Amino acid sequence: MREYLLTLCITAAVTYLLTGPVRKFAIVAGAMPEIRARDVHREPTPRLGGIAMFFGLCAGLLVADHMTNLNEVFAKSNEPRALLSGAALIWLIGVLDDKFEIDALIKLGGQMIAAGVMVMQGLTILWLPVPGVGNVALTPWQGTLLTVALVVITINAVNFVDGLDGLASGMVCIAAAAFFLYAYRIWYSYGIEAAAPATLFAAILMGMCLGFLPHNIHPARIFMGDSGSMLIGLVLAAGAISITGQVDPDVMNLFAGSERNAVHQTVPVYIPLLLPLTIIAVPAADLVLAIVRRTWRGQSPFAADRGHLHHRLLEIGHSHSRAVLIMYFWSALIAFGTLAYSVNSASMWIVLGVAFFSAVGLALLLLPRFTPRVPLWAQAFVPPRYRRRGAAPAAEAPAAATPQTAGAVADQECAEEAGGHRSPVPAGATSVNGATAIGARSRFLERRTSDSSR
Repeated sequence: MREYLLTLCITAAVTYLLTGPVRKFAIVAGAMPEIRARDVHREPTPRLGGIAMFFGLCAGLLVADHMTNLNEVFAKSNEPRALLSGAALIWLIGVLDDKFEIDALIKLGGQMIAAGVMVMQGLTILWLPVPGVGNVALTPWQGTLLTVALVVITINAVNFVDGLDGLASGMVCIAAAAFFLYAYRIWYSYGIEAAAPATLFAAILMGMCLGFLPHNIHPARIFMGDSGSMLIGLVLAAGAISITGQVDPDVMNLFAGSERNAVHQTVPVYIPLLLPLTIIAVPAADLVLAIVRRTWRGQSPFAADRGHLHHRLLEIGHSHSRAVLIMYFWSALIAFGTLAYSVNSASMWIVLGVAFFSAVGLALLLLPRFTPRVPLWAQAFVPPRYRRRGAAPAAEAPAAATPQTAGAVADQECAEEAGGHRSPVPAGATSVNGATAIGARSRFLERRTSDSSR
């Protein structure tokens, strides 16, 4: 476990430290497009954050290769090299798209080629555990088609959900954490070495997301772009493929009897890994709804719009940060609920816990405009939107401020947090996320100065 944690920390540190220079490079390279109609941010923000994430991936694999225990993963399996080859290809396609906006069909072809490269190097599904049937061996063509389909679906599911600051990186990090706990349990508790690559992939993926997330939380200073979203989607799919199609459930020897009986009894264990969509169910549902919605309107399934789940949360009144936290909540509930069910499927407490937290999540969805107010003694320690009107501390309020003006400022900041209806700022304007990359990070002061000039 210590070596996995060290790999995670080094991956996160490399990604975090490289994101700042990558941001400056993206501004110089012009990878900072104008505001589009479907965008929810109002300030031009640089992309190409996937460059830092890719080098974090490389650093994690390099460090793991020089560790005593994790070195066996590279010695006994070719899967880490297959992952690096496919990740390099999909990352290059994403970088070109962030800069030049390549066609969607070209990206789809690149995703299929990247999946094919991993298949050629041994990262493929060999069999599937089917309830009541047993292990179903797949022909090379069947395994290749299923692997390519799984990679493409996962990449696009993550890419579709990348619409709010910190949303995609946080949700994938939650999914990777649940995936790591499950894969580590199979590798360590049951001694199945075939689960070691998937455990390593999940640890590195968590490091990539955690290292990039501080730069991407609202208000984001840099976006991961397609170079990052497609990359983390491919790594997540690679881990699921590694452990789903190459770990024999009968090897675990949990139940006596025939192979068919063993597979049938261990179905709860393999539910999270048959498809990675069970742990990224929210972006997968968003993907399906987007395809149905666009096809129903006579549009291309790849045509961008403002009908995603995170857009709907903003429309009904949730703030930007609250919409992201709600999506985090549902992702964690599905991922860790499924993980708990796979450990002990007979426990009624797990079902009751999932039902309770689902009710809490629905209540949060139905209270978009609820703003909690803190006690008077804590007014100085919370953002202005949580303070009582007219109760702002004297140290922070101007001498001539009145309760009405303080309330107006709080309302204005609350409206800005909710997305507001302010016009976008062009790419060449000052006081925007992209223009302040090289200077000091005084974003909040510049924001207030820009607002006061209106």
